[in-house]
Amino acid sequence: MLDWPIRIVRRDRPLARMRYLSPLIAIVLMVLTGMLIFVALGRDPAQGFYTFFIRPISSLYGFGELLLKATPLMLCGIGLAIGFRANVWNIGAEGQFMLGAAGATWAALTFPQLPALVLLPLMVIFGALAGVAWSAIPAWLKTRFNANEILVSLMLVYVAGFLVSWLVFSPWRDPMGFGFPQTEMFGSAALLPRILPGTRLNVAIFLALALIVIAWVVLQHTTVGFRLRVAGRSRAAARYAGFSNQRAVWIGLLCGGGAAGIAGMTEVAGPMGQLTDKVALGYGFAAIIVAFLGRLHPVGVLLASLLMALLFLGGEQVQQHMNLPKSISLIFQGLLLFYLLGADLLVNYRLKWNG
Repeated sequence: MLDWPIRIVRRDRPLARMRYLSPLIAIVLMVLTGMLIFVALGRDPAQGFYTFFIRPISSLYGFGELLLKATPLMLCGIGLAIGFRANVWNIGAEGQFMLGAAGATWAALTFPQLPALVLLPLMVIFGALAGVAWSAIPAWLKTRFNANEILVSLMLVYVAGFLVSWLVFSPWRDPMGFGFPQTEMFGSAALLPRILPGTRLNVAIFLALALIVIAWVVLQHTTVGFRLRVAGRSRAAARYAGFSNQRAVWIGLLCGGGAAGIAGMTEVAGPMGQLTDKVALGYGFAAIIVAFLGRLHPVGVLLASLLMALLFLGGEQVQQHMNLPKSISLIFQGLLLFYLLGADLLVNYRLKWNG
């Protein structure tokens, strides 16, 4: 066996304040590494920083776009945070997002004659129910057969993608859409009202903020939230206290699925205005980073969603103004997660030299 010169040793007393400083450290390191990437690509790092982080929000329209993109990230992120607190690892929010978009689309196409005051809540309900139904699959397999919810929820993302593609290529395909895989454009009653003139920002931001507040109350001031925290810290302690671990699994996964389903509804009833095979925009996967960056706390999720939305916008800006691929946004997201995990590791462990 190799005798490594350095060992990782658990700290006796991790500094509590470092748990909240580690996201800030990760953000700083992400920015610095990003500047080095711009240098490696032959671009001016100062221009890269401005284009990626400042230009996207330098106008009213840009600020509206920031909040618009942050909305589904908030919804997916807070749903995942609830489950993660109980050590229930829902990695399939992207699929639940797509199913929520499909559920809301069904309501919009089936009841186009309803007024907006009835149709929009109906779309929210069907979007949430579709996301809940999709997340119920890994919940049932976990509690019935002890299947790994990480693998099951992740694999269902791809099943959801194929299902949505089938819907827009076949039964819901717009006959006047020139062959494109998309539904008919929603009627005005099925579109979320815009709230900031000159931007695409709509009322979904209020829905996301309301869910953030509800989650904070439930997690911090109810028995359910306390039980989820206990289950997350020690399954054995939860069983000893009479808390059902299976119930924690169901609550964690269904909350994540319902919130992601609502996020899917806000996308098709908001900026898209229809369902297409491109509805999967990566919000469900990015929300995993949002949840951890926000320390699984509702306020932290709110702030982290704004940062992640800025990364999405930054990718679009460097594509337009610096002739770089939009996918550079994914590099920044990966760097953020990498440094966050590294910082968290050093909060709880320390490096020790052998000898």
